[in-house]
Amino acid sequence: MVNVSGLRPESRPDAPSPGQSLKFPRSLRLGRRGDFERVYKQGRRHFAAHLTVFYLGRERGDGPRIGFRVGRGLGGAVERNRIRRRLREAVRLHRSELSSAVDVVVHPKKSVLQVDFLGLEDEIQRALEAVERAMAGGRRVR
Repeated sequence: MVNVSGLRPESRPDAPSPGQSLKFPRSLRLGRRGDFERVYKQGRRHFAAHLTVFYLGRERGDGPRIGFRVGRGLGGAVERNRIRRRLREAVRLHRSELSSAVDVVVHPKKSVLQVDFLGLEDEIQRALEAVERAMAGGRRVR
């Protein structure tokens, strides 16, 4: 089986052990519209070249929850779904960098259509590290 990055899962350093899932678990997803709106209105932002990351710390919770908002301006349904799958895979590979109880919304820009997966993965990694630094630095937002 070959994943989105073009490498076999067992050849990646973060490959799951046998029996472990390759999925992006529901417990890590931000799903309700109210949660998205709360992050937009009360949270902070991290700007990157191809995406904007909104984040808001939570008082309680097991860990991070991540959502994706891919608007119609990025193309038709096929393109938007492809962007969403690539973002989800990049976050799945680097979700261990977030240990705080934080809600994160990833908002891609139109330029994400021209970026290769490794560039997108690197940008997601840097964005998640920035969010974790902000949360660890005591800048929790209610």
